[in-house]
Amino acid sequence: MTYRTIDALEAKGKRVLLRADLNVPVKDGRITDRTRIERLCPTIAELANDGARVVICSHFDRPKGKRVPEMSLKPLQEALSAALKRPVAWADDCIGPQAEVAVAAMKDGDILLLENTRFHAGEEKNDPAMAAALASLADAYVNDAFSAAHRAHASTEGVARLLPAYAGRLMEAELKALDAALGNPARPVVAIVGGAKVSTKLDLLGNLSKKVDVLVIGGAMANTFLAAQGHAMGKSLQEAEMHDTARAILEEAKAASCEILLPVDLVVAERFEANAPSRKVGVDAVPADSMALDVGPDTEQAIEQRLRGASTLVWNGPLGAFEIPPFDTATVAVAQIVASLTQSGALKSIGGGGDTVAALRHAGVAERMTYISTAGGAFLEWLEGKTLPGVAALSAG
Repeated sequence: MTYRTIDALEAKGKRVLLRADLNVPVKDGRITDRTRIERLCPTIAELANDGARVVICSHFDRPKGKRVPEMSLKPLQEALSAALKRPVAWADDCIGPQAEVAVAAMKDGDILLLENTRFHAGEEKNDPAMAAALASLADAYVNDAFSAAHRAHASTEGVARLLPAYAGRLMEAELKALDAALGNPARPVVAIVGGAKVSTKLDLLGNLSKKVDVLVIGGAMANTFLAAQGHAMGKSLQEAEMHDTARAILEEAKAASCEILLPVDLVVAERFEANAPSRKVGVDAVPADSMALDVGPDTEQAIEQRLRGASTLVWNGPLGAFEIPPFDTATVAVAQIVASLTQSGALKSIGGGGDTVAALRHAGVAERMTYISTAGGAFLEWLEGKTLPGVAALSAG
């Protein structure tokens, strides 16, 4: 896929509409994770330093086309200013007279934050009139919100069709990482997929089985595959209605010469609670009164063996119930191996998805991976092989 980056943008004196993702977690009025703000700053600073008038738009939460005061982006003005170490102006709307007056007052190098795009129903409807209103504020459009690129909204897709469109540095980094993961990867490629349900990751498993050399399946979804093969899983979480589908996935992978690595041993407990008594058992020896909550040490070793022979890793989903010890053991152990191989230059490692990011941070290795995507749904849809409207609009721009 071809797309223009801001290297091709003559920014000086231009009004640049920058689509950001400032939908950060907030609790009791305080931002609890500033990662998205920090990752956005390089693009904003570069454009402003080059003399652009940077007009930032973003959604926040789900106000459903109405003005909801607690979903205002106003609190982000101070946080963004602090992260950039320069003033950020504010407009109390993202289109219309208030936005127009605020943009008209800007000078080269100024930065302006617009109010929540989702305060207008036209945003999520990708209304042409709203896209045109946004486009009227700028001379060029930069999308630095890969995490919102799977939505065909006015600020992600519509406006990109109306202005010269470019990828920001964060978008560019994400697209390069994903290309390295699946588009044009160094082989062999290993994918680790975990999570609770096969039913939520059918498209992902189907696409990956055609694109990777080894597909490691962990988490509770592995229980479904094991049960589909005839193993008694006791009280383990699994989807009985997905057994036929699981067997079909195994057959499709075999036809595509993709090795599927399922657990060979499990860590089981009678209760799902912190530090509950647990023990290792083979996949054919899960007690009727117990549930599988992590993969066992033999499975860890099998995963490590595949990783040491790999050039690229894509990771989506933990191997066990990592939130509760001791069922984080396998996820942490494998994460440490991945980090070590990455740091030595032997492995390109790309991870993403909410639980995955949390698990890798829990393991203390997030900063030692090649790339961690915070894009959530957009990252997952890309791995599923779907076209992302916000990215497609850049390639057509």
